[in-house]
Amino acid sequence: MSQGGTVPVLVLKEGTGRTTGREAQKNNIMAAKIIAETVKSTLGPCGMDKMLVSSMGDIAITNDGATIMKELDVQHPAAKMLVEVAKAQDNEVGDGTTTAVILAGELLAKAETLLDKDVHPTVIIEGYKKASEKAQEILDKMAIPICLTDDKVLKQIATTALATKGVGGSVDLLAGITVNAVRQVTEGTEGKHKADIDLIKIVKKHGKSIDETELVKGMVLDKEVASSGMPKTIENAKIGLLNTKLEIEKTEFDEKINIESPDQMKSFLDEEERMLKEMVNRIVKAGANVVFCEKGIDDMVLHFLSKAGILAVKSVSSGDMEKLSRATGGKIMASLKDLSADSLGKAKKVEEVKIGDDKLIYIRDCKNPKAVTIVIRGGTNHVIDEAERSIHDALCVVRNAIEDEKIVAGGGAPEAEVAKALRNFAVKVGGREQLAVEAFADAVEAIPLTLAENAGLDPIDIMVALRAKHENSDNKYFGINVTTGEIESMLEIPVLEPLRVKLQVIKSATEAANMILKIDDLIAIKGGGKMPPMPPGGMGGGMGGMGGMGGMGGMPY
Repeated sequence: MSQGGTVPVLVLKEGTGRTTGREAQKNNIMAAKIIAETVKSTLGPCGMDKMLVSSMGDIAITNDGATIMKELDVQHPAAKMLVEVAKAQDNEVGDGTTTAVILAGELLAKAETLLDKDVHPTVIIEGYKKASEKAQEILDKMAIPICLTDDKVLKQIATTALATKGVGGSVDLLAGITVNAVRQVTEGTEGKHKADIDLIKIVKKHGKSIDETELVKGMVLDKEVASSGMPKTIENAKIGLLNTKLEIEKTEFDEKINIESPDQMKSFLDEEERMLKEMVNRIVKAGANVVFCEKGIDDMVLHFLSKAGILAVKSVSSGDMEKLSRATGGKIMASLKDLSADSLGKAKKVEEVKIGDDKLIYIRDCKNPKAVTIVIRGGTNHVIDEAERSIHDALCVVRNAIEDEKIVAGGGAPEAEVAKALRNFAVKVGGREQLAVEAFADAVEAIPLTLAENAGLDPIDIMVALRAKHENSDNKYFGINVTTGEIESMLEIPVLEPLRVKLQVIKSATEAANMILKIDDLIAIKGGGKMPPMPPGGMGGGMGGMGGMGGMGGMPY
């Protein structure tokens, strides 16, 4: 080393990769934009599907944003934050995941242009926060109140969610099923309605077609009758729900019984049989003709139950027992001593049904079930899986509409109205933050633009026509009819969405974009196994460990 030279000071572990300042921001924004670009083509009723192939060779065919994000093996840390946006959106409202990811990507793309003009990230973040609050306020004013009993509107909301999925001509049937299911589990408390969609069980069975999907006003268990000697069908069922073993309890410590003669042996066996028979007598005395047991049932007890003409099912999961209780109105009993006529559930019919190679127990037509089951049928497993994802989204949007009693138009109408109002608002904000608010307005318009693009329409023509319509305040519900390519009232088609979905899209996309904009230093620690390897040229390198998005987000082929 030459005299007067400087000694290099190693603060970080040798081999640690680090990008700072403008370069770190550019790389993070690039990663987020690529993720948004990946799901862009799936938006709307004309969106395309993605085929995701896992390292094990499992295939998923879907256009559901949450599923695509879940399946992608994303390595880049900034891109992972967009995956979190999709998860948050799915957990919170169950729909709008693709919209949230696209909006977050667009907000970052617009921010990049401002950064190039030397607008400081803090100014952009502040502007985005103000724009986000204003956008939510505008959406709230646009919202249309609805009534819980308005089946027609609820069905239209479900239809809008299902129309963007791959369920073909079964949209009407599935929309009716989802509305009825959510209405059935809705409960009113203090003037508000609460719908817990976890009480809607979904059973998937391969065979027939989606058109054979049915709503069972009761429960369907993937079980069979416990003994071949039992009846396979019981009409006017009185159902006992037991959380206890129907067998002789084993003691917790080792014991020894000395039997010295055949008579003693016979007495011992007779006593055991008497105890088991006594269990069955208690069930008969309570008036039960169907028994669901969470634990095991002794063979001898099964024999006596068969003789009494009682249908029994053993080893039912605790989750299913809870739903059975809510569906039939029965109480789960931890002891046979407590079983009485008052604790029994009721159903019109309990039967064992054979579907393909499987046997299922159907508990049908309960009086006012607070838990129901949707049995999904379909030609292939991929069809059934996509139908399940579609039904889940439809259940969520109907629940949101029932709980909030507020909806907005779809088809890009709210986004166009928000963009118009934000541009007027930007002038009042003034200063450099005005640029960020205008950028937010441009980003929001990416949703109708993408809808038009995916439908094969000219996005620029559509955007010009949409803006022109929204100049008149009476046309705030006008959006894109992707079938005709015209700008029409979304209330007349109708295309309707819950207000909650739109609000959550704005919230989660803004939060993710602002968090990524705040990062100006990216340190990847080598050798700790805690961060992905740095690609050539810092964290950029065509999106780090995402395999350059080779065939769908670095999915191994």
